[in-house]
Amino acid sequence: MTAHFYLSIIPWWPVEISVVKNLKNVLKVINKTEDGTIGSWKTPARVKCISVSPDGQRLVTALMTGTQINIFQEHEDQVHSVVFFADGEKIVSGSDDNTIRIWDSKTGAAIGNPLHGHEDSVLSVAISPDEYWVASGSKDCTIRIWDVKTGVTIGGPLNGHSDPVNSVAFSPDGQQVVSGSSDNTIRVWNAKARNLIGNPLHGHEDAVLSVAFSPNGKYIVSGSRDETVRIWDTKNWTEIMKLDGHTDSVKSVKFSLDNERIISGSDNKTIRIWNAKTGELIGNPLQGHNDWVNSVAFSPDGNLLFSGSDDKTVRIWDAKTGAAAGNSLPGHEDVVCAVAFSPDGAYIASGSDDGTIKLWNAQTGVAIGIPFLDHERTIFSVAFSPDGHQIVSGSWDTTVRIWDVKKTRTAVGNPLHGHEDEIRSVAFSSNGNWIVSGSDDRTVRIWDARSGAAVGSPLKGHYNYVMSVAFSPDGSRIVSGSWDNSIRIWDAKNRTSIHEMPKKFR
Repeated sequence: MTAHFYLSIIPWWPVEISVVKNLKNVLKVINKTEDGTIGSWKTPARVKCISVSPDGQRLVTALMTGTQINIFQEHEDQVHSVVFFADGEKIVSGSDDNTIRIWDSKTGAAIGNPLHGHEDSVLSVAISPDEYWVASGSKDCTIRIWDVKTGVTIGGPLNGHSDPVNSVAFSPDGQQVVSGSSDNTIRVWNAKARNLIGNPLHGHEDAVLSVAFSPNGKYIVSGSRDETVRIWDTKNWTEIMKLDGHTDSVKSVKFSLDNERIISGSDNKTIRIWNAKTGELIGNPLQGHNDWVNSVAFSPDGNLLFSGSDDKTVRIWDAKTGAAAGNSLPGHEDVVCAVAFSPDGAYIASGSDDGTIKLWNAQTGVAIGIPFLDHERTIFSVAFSPDGHQIVSGSWDTTVRIWDVKKTRTAVGNPLHGHEDEIRSVAFSSNGNWIVSGSDDRTVRIWDARSGAAVGSPLKGHYNYVMSVAFSPDGSRIVSGSWDNSIRIWDAKNRTSIHEMPKKFR
């Protein structure tokens, strides 16, 4: 079974999450970090979307689409990975059309030509911490490093893997790139010299599905289809520990921010917490999920662990003891399509195919009050306002609604009518004054968050469903992604397309 990930473009606080109806009962909570990282999940979609964190420092990309400020391009096939640079000035994307593209996000102009070099799908792209380089991993079994400023590949491909490269990541100092492959090996490369550092890291007996550097750069952790987690020393590039215990593929591994612990989630329906120094299991395996565990994450303070599963629940655990922290978050009677953290991390909002929105205490996992019931059909997207006092939601019933979560816990005003088809994505501007929505009616709309009135006419340009939308950190632009394989950038004030890519790039 092929796993699909989709990243909702909602500038919620420090969490990377989301689930859409396409994911068939999967709800995932991923990569919750203090610096505002938002991430990615995959979904059967044409173009990955990009999402800017509220502070503009990080963003994560996804399959599917974006909406329009500019058309950056139309890849000729599915886009697997896109990243909006932290400064908001550039976008990089990788696709099944074998190319990588870099765009000026303000003008929509291509920065150089499409980056040709890979001979098969580009599965993963990563940006160095200093944003000078882009690394890419491909089905052609190679890694390439590109100069962000010129768009030129730095030397030839990094050859060595004999099967697709599933994952690439830069070290914290940007000097190395680690890659994990279906050839069962991990390789570490000198990003500047473009050569292999040491020998391939052998040990896994099946495909390497996940790799990550520790925050201090001293170690690499990997998870594999061989059911093991392994830790590697970056001084001598040797395996120092093999962590056995899972009885199925290990899909997700992460270090805690203090480098002390590792968490792993597996298809055997369990989560494990490991002492990163000794390799010992901390407590018992965390059991409670009834299906595959797709993603795991630490809370910013490292005290809690969040897990998301195919069983339609999010669970919260004590990351130090392994004890369940309160109850899981079932509650919904159908597919969970969207989740979001409040800016202070105290609450989680979830939207479902059952037409309800629920609010949860993020510390205890206990539902707060009764569900919000006014939508008539599936809720595809939810997002908190920057002050955490309101939630905005978008639904299959073609309406946007605003909810008071602090005082009345009821709908604020009437539903926002205007879209003519289901609404896939909603987001607040960083100042909380505006809301943007993207719909299957192929339009993007801007709303006054206080009055609920539509601001001007709909933004037209996409010729297929608008799957994801987000404001730039300063609120001056909107980015949108669509099933038409395009990304567009819009001027939020003038409500116009900033620029459209020259047709020769389309």
